[in-house]
Amino acid sequence: MTTLVLVRHAKSDWGDPGLDDHDRPLNSRGLRDAPAAARRLAATGLRLDALLSSTALRARTTAGFFGATLGLEPELDPDLYGAPAAKLLSAAGARGRAGADGVVIVAHDPGMTVLAEHLSGGAIGHMPTCAVATFQWETPDWDVATATDPDSWSFDAPGHAR
Repeated sequence: MTTLVLVRHAKSDWGDPGLDDHDRPLNSRGLRDAPAAARRLAATGLRLDALLSSTALRARTTAGFFGATLGLEPELDPDLYGAPAAKLLSAAGARGRAGADGVVIVAHDPGMTVLAEHLSGGAIGHMPTCAVATFQWETPDWDVATATDPDSWSFDAPGHAR
């Protein structure tokens, strides 16, 4: 079984317009939503082996909550900051080929939405902040998984009907 979990970073704080985009922290809603979303993902019982995150502060902080809840150390990757969908999928596949069956990626839009929309056959139209989209393939081969449609998927987001 191959599992890919896409997590869009939680809501960021736009209070300081002079702050570099890379350095924006989470706001109070983001600090509330990230741990709750991490707990919901953990409750699924999925086997997850690796957690990749953009180096942006809001993504690193979101990944920290998920890592603490899932028992995974976030692996920071500067190439995930603003990455397009193809780069996100490639990063997951590379980590998967290195031995991880279940990979979590915490990153940004528009890449997250484009990838989630593609993998869900258009059913996921937008990845709001702190959304979690999970995709699974019956194959243990990441090369096959990243080249084919998933066998199943699920979507969770703050305020989204579950």
